[in-house]
Amino acid sequence: MVAVLFVKTSSLGDVIHHMPAVTEARRHLPDARLSWVVEEDFAPLVRLHPAVDEVIAVASRRWRRTPLAASTWRDIATAAQAIAHARYDEIIDSQGLLRSALIARRARGCRHGYDWRSIREPVASLFYNVRHTVPRQAHAIQRNRLLTGAALGYVSAGSVDYGLARAKLARPLDYGILFHATARPEKEWPVQSWISLGQALAARGIPLVLPWGTPAERERSERIAASIPTARIPERQRLDDTARLIAGAAFVVGIDTGLMHLAAALSVPLVAIFTASRPDLTGPVGQAPMAVVGGEGEIPTAAKVVAALERIRG
Repeated sequence: MVAVLFVKTSSLGDVIHHMPAVTEARRHLPDARLSWVVEEDFAPLVRLHPAVDEVIAVASRRWRRTPLAASTWRDIATAAQAIAHARYDEIIDSQGLLRSALIARRARGCRHGYDWRSIREPVASLFYNVRHTVPRQAHAIQRNRLLTGAALGYVSAGSVDYGLARAKLARPLDYGILFHATARPEKEWPVQSWISLGQALAARGIPLVLPWGTPAERERSERIAASIPTARIPERQRLDDTARLIAGAAFVVGIDTGLMHLAAALSVPLVAIFTASRPDLTGPVGQAPMAVVGGEGEIPTAAKVVAALERIRG
């Protein structure tokens, strides 16, 4: 049996963009054992992918907050042991960072990654046994698929399949989800724009949900929901439960963030709002009706978002 280890630890959008490569790898290697090293917060989502046989969770974000704690060093030792416990035929680092290359180096097997012209942090390429050329300007999903295919000996082709079945996670209902939160302030859409959008949808009688992940995001949800009569704020959830919440939605409106990409992966009708990044490199890809509004340096109006949502909903 061929054993493959994928290293794609974060962020959420990057993890989701790697899922089609795993789906394709399973199609070409139906009997392979596929393992994935991922950040602990994203592990519940990766476990939903039917092609993944083993999830190895790391906690680099948490470890960075307490680098000198004894518990941190114990956790690091445990994770390192889990990564090194088996021998892999192929190890694929599609993250392309020094920290992910060091994780790949800990594993036993032939290490594959991007060459120095193709990678985000060129020094990381020094840690691979085999280096592959992949266009830097290709969409992130395509880059992951091309690298994985080159490492496993097949040519990537065909439509994008994230491996996540919406129907298995939830029964579609009538609510919409507004994903307003992001870790990068420059990607935010103004609060007043969210309120205007929400009020326009509330006037149509549409229930709205405003999820959050941090106290600051909850406060932002509360500010927006206070002016929208049909809005509610759910409790903070694990990522697999958030996936079920998304799967049950009639539509999603979200900024360029991981949860927006999760909506695309689950084939939920989607309007994606871009303000500071390029949709051609990291825009949503999926099978459901979707629209992209805005772009790098372009902040769309609420009216434009409403019009886009009306188009995709028919």
